[in-house]
Amino acid sequence: MQSRYLKSAVFGACDGIVTTFAVVAGVMGAGLSTNVILILGIGNMVADGLSMAIGDYLGERSSYKLRVTEKIKYKNLVNDPEIDKDHFYGRNLWKTGVVTFISFVLAGSLPLLPYVVMLFGFEIIPKNQFGMSIVTTGLALFFVGSLRTLVMKGKWFFNGLEMFFIGSIAATAAYTLGAFVEGFLR
Repeated sequence: MQSRYLKSAVFGACDGIVTTFAVVAGVMGAGLSTNVILILGIGNMVADGLSMAIGDYLGERSSYKLRVTEKIKYKNLVNDPEIDKDHFYGRNLWKTGVVTFISFVLAGSLPLLPYVVMLFGFEIIPKNQFGMSIVTTGLALFFVGSLRTLVMKGKWFFNGLEMFFIGSIAATAAYTLGAFVEGFLR
Protein backbone atom coordinates (compact mmCIF):
# COMPACT_ATOMS: atom_id res chain seq x y z
CA MET A 1 0.00 0.00 0.00
CA GLN A 2 2.81 2.45 0.85
CA SER A 3 4.47 1.90 -2.52
CA ARG A 4 1.43 3.51 -4.20
CA TYR A 5 1.88 6.62 -2.07
CA LEU A 6 5.64 6.67 -2.62
CA LYS A 7 5.14 6.47 -6.39
CA SER A 8 2.62 9.32 -6.24
CA ALA A 9 4.81 11.47 -3.98
CA VAL A 10 8.01 11.00 -5.99
CA PHE A 11 6.25 11.43 -9.33
CA GLY A 12 4.36 14.52 -8.13
CA ALA A 13 7.43 16.14 -6.55
CA CYS A 14 9.74 15.44 -9.46
CA ASP A 15 7.23 16.63 -12.03
CA GLY A 16 6.35 19.68 -9.92
CA ILE A 17 9.98 20.73 -9.66
CA VAL A 18 10.81 20.03 -13.29
CA THR A 19 7.73 21.49 -14.95
CA THR A 20 7.71 24.61 -12.81
CA PHE A 21 11.40 25.17 -13.45
CA ALA A 22 10.77 24.48 -17.13
CA VAL A 23 8.34 27.41 -17.11
CA VAL A 24 10.91 29.59 -15.31
CA ALA A 25 13.71 28.52 -17.67
CA GLY A 26 11.58 28.88 -20.79
CA VAL A 27 10.46 32.38 -19.79
CA MET A 28 14.02 33.38 -18.90
CA GLY A 29 15.31 31.91 -22.16
CA ALA A 30 12.75 34.04 -23.98
CA GLY A 31 13.82 37.13 -22.01
CA LEU A 32 10.38 37.82 -20.52
CA SER A 33 9.64 39.54 -17.20
CA THR A 34 9.48 38.30 -13.63
CA ASN A 35 5.73 38.91 -13.62
CA VAL A 36 5.35 36.46 -16.51
CA ILE A 37 7.43 33.90 -14.59
CA LEU A 38 5.18 34.17 -11.55
CA ILE A 39 1.90 34.16 -13.51
CA LEU A 40 2.85 31.18 -15.66
CA GLY A 41 4.64 29.37 -12.84
CA ILE A 42 1.74 29.58 -10.39
CA GLY A 43 -0.79 28.81 -13.12
CA ASN A 44 1.26 25.79 -14.15
CA MET A 45 1.54 24.53 -10.57
CA VAL A 46 -2.19 24.58 -9.96
CA ALA A 47 -3.37 23.36 -13.37
CA ASP A 48 -0.69 20.72 -13.87
CA GLY A 49 -0.93 19.60 -10.24
CA LEU A 50 -4.68 19.08 -10.58
CA SER A 51 -4.24 17.35 -13.93
CA MET A 52 -1.69 14.97 -12.46
CA ALA A 53 -3.84 14.27 -9.40
CA ILE A 54 -6.85 13.45 -11.56
CA GLY A 55 -4.67 11.37 -13.87
CA ASP A 56 -3.26 9.49 -10.88
CA TYR A 57 -6.78 8.74 -9.64
CA LEU A 58 -7.97 7.54 -13.06
CA GLY A 59 -4.81 5.47 -13.57
CA GLU A 60 -5.15 3.80 -10.16
CA ARG A 61 -8.83 3.07 -10.74
CA SER A 62 -8.24 1.70 -14.23
CA SER A 63 -5.37 -0.50 -13.05
CA TYR A 64 -7.38 -1.85 -10.14
CA LYS A 65 -10.44 -2.57 -12.27
CA LEU A 66 -8.25 -4.41 -14.77
CA ARG A 67 -6.77 -6.60 -12.01
CA VAL A 68 -10.25 -7.39 -10.70
CA THR A 69 -11.54 -8.19 -14.18
CA GLU A 70 -8.63 -10.58 -14.75
CA LYS A 71 -9.27 -12.30 -11.42
CA ILE A 72 -12.97 -12.69 -12.22
CA LYS A 73 -12.00 -14.77 -15.23
CA TYR A 74 -10.08 -17.26 -13.11
CA LYS A 75 -11.75 -17.56 -9.72
CA ASN A 76 -14.59 -16.67 -7.42
CA LEU A 77 -14.15 -13.27 -5.76
CA VAL A 78 -16.63 -13.68 -2.90
CA ASN A 79 -14.02 -13.84 -0.13
CA ASP A 80 -10.91 -12.58 -1.91
CA PRO A 81 -9.07 -10.26 0.54
CA GLU A 82 -7.26 -8.52 -2.34
CA ILE A 83 -10.53 -7.20 -3.73
CA ASP A 84 -11.62 -4.11 -1.86
CA LYS A 85 -15.03 -2.98 -3.05
CA ASP A 86 -14.47 0.57 -1.78
CA HIS A 87 -11.22 0.72 -3.74
CA PHE A 88 -12.88 -0.73 -6.83
CA TYR A 89 -15.53 1.95 -6.87
CA GLY A 90 -13.00 4.72 -6.33
CA ARG A 91 -13.74 5.50 -2.70
CA ASN A 92 -10.11 5.14 -1.58
CA LEU A 93 -8.28 5.90 -4.80
CA TRP A 94 -8.47 9.65 -4.35
CA LYS A 95 -5.74 9.43 -1.70
CA THR A 96 -2.93 8.86 -4.21
CA GLY A 97 -4.24 11.80 -6.24
CA VAL A 98 -4.09 14.03 -3.17
CA VAL A 99 -0.52 12.86 -2.45
CA THR A 100 0.41 13.64 -6.06
CA PHE A 101 -1.16 17.12 -5.92
CA ILE A 102 0.36 18.10 -2.57
CA SER A 103 3.85 16.89 -3.47
CA PHE A 104 3.59 18.57 -6.89
CA VAL A 105 2.63 21.97 -5.46
CA LEU A 106 5.04 21.89 -2.50
CA ALA A 107 8.05 20.80 -4.52
CA GLY A 108 6.98 22.83 -7.57
CA SER A 109 6.95 26.02 -5.54
CA LEU A 110 10.72 25.80 -4.91
CA PRO A 111 11.85 27.02 -8.36
CA LEU A 112 9.57 30.06 -7.89
CA LEU A 113 10.80 30.85 -4.38
CA PRO A 114 13.51 33.37 -5.40
CA TYR A 115 10.94 35.30 -7.46
CA VAL A 116 8.34 35.27 -4.69
CA VAL A 117 10.93 36.45 -2.16
CA MET A 118 11.91 39.28 -4.53
CA LEU A 119 8.23 40.19 -4.95
CA PHE A 120 8.08 40.98 -1.23
CA GLY A 121 11.14 43.22 -1.44
CA PHE A 122 13.78 40.78 -0.24
CA GLU A 123 16.52 40.26 -2.78
CA ILE A 124 18.65 37.26 -1.90
CA ILE A 125 21.23 38.01 -4.55
CA PRO A 126 20.32 41.24 -6.32
CA LYS A 127 19.05 40.69 -9.86
CA ASN A 128 20.01 37.01 -9.96
CA GLN A 129 16.73 35.27 -9.20
CA PHE A 130 17.23 32.89 -12.11
CA GLY A 131 20.57 31.75 -10.68
CA MET A 132 18.92 31.20 -7.30
CA SER A 133 16.08 29.36 -9.00
CA ILE A 134 18.62 27.03 -10.62
CA VAL A 135 20.17 26.38 -7.20
CA THR A 136 16.84 25.78 -5.41
CA THR A 137 15.68 23.53 -8.25
CA GLY A 138 18.88 21.48 -8.19
CA LEU A 139 18.79 21.16 -4.40
CA ALA A 140 15.11 20.23 -4.45
CA LEU A 141 15.66 17.53 -7.08
CA PHE A 142 18.62 16.12 -5.15
CA PHE A 143 16.72 16.25 -1.83
CA VAL A 144 13.59 14.52 -3.16
CA GLY A 145 15.73 11.91 -4.89
CA SER A 146 17.67 11.31 -1.66
CA LEU A 147 14.47 10.96 0.37
CA ARG A 148 13.50 7.94 -1.70
CA THR A 149 16.23 6.05 0.18
CA LEU A 150 14.05 6.12 3.30
CA VAL A 151 11.68 3.60 1.73
CA MET A 152 13.72 1.91 -0.99
CA LYS A 153 17.14 0.41 -1.32
CA GLY A 154 20.10 2.35 -2.57
CA LYS A 155 22.53 4.97 -1.47
CA TRP A 156 20.99 8.36 -0.71
CA PHE A 157 23.67 10.21 -2.64
CA PHE A 158 23.17 8.21 -5.84
CA ASN A 159 19.37 8.39 -5.57
CA GLY A 160 19.69 12.15 -5.22
CA LEU A 161 22.04 12.42 -8.19
CA GLU A 162 19.76 10.29 -10.34
CA MET A 163 16.82 12.64 -9.88
CA PHE A 164 19.07 15.71 -10.17
CA PHE A 165 20.44 14.61 -13.57
CA ILE A 166 17.05 13.59 -14.95
CA GLY A 167 15.56 16.93 -13.92
CA SER A 168 18.57 18.82 -15.29
CA ILE A 169 18.01 17.36 -18.75
CA ALA A 170 14.43 18.64 -18.82
CA ALA A 171 15.39 22.05 -17.43
CA THR A 172 18.17 22.51 -19.98
CA ALA A 173 15.80 21.57 -22.78
CA ALA A 174 13.22 24.12 -21.57
CA TYR A 175 15.74 26.97 -21.39
CA THR A 176 17.20 26.13 -24.79
CA LEU A 177 13.77 25.90 -26.38
CA GLY A 178 12.71 29.23 -24.83
CA ALA A 179 15.81 30.96 -26.17
CA PHE A 180 15.39 29.33 -29.58
CA VAL A 181 11.73 30.27 -29.95
CA GLU A 182 12.37 33.84 -28.75
CA GLY A 183 15.20 34.20 -31.29
CA PHE A 184 13.04 32.68 -34.01
CA LEU A 185 10.19 35.12 -33.31
CA ARG A 186 12.39 38.21 -33.60
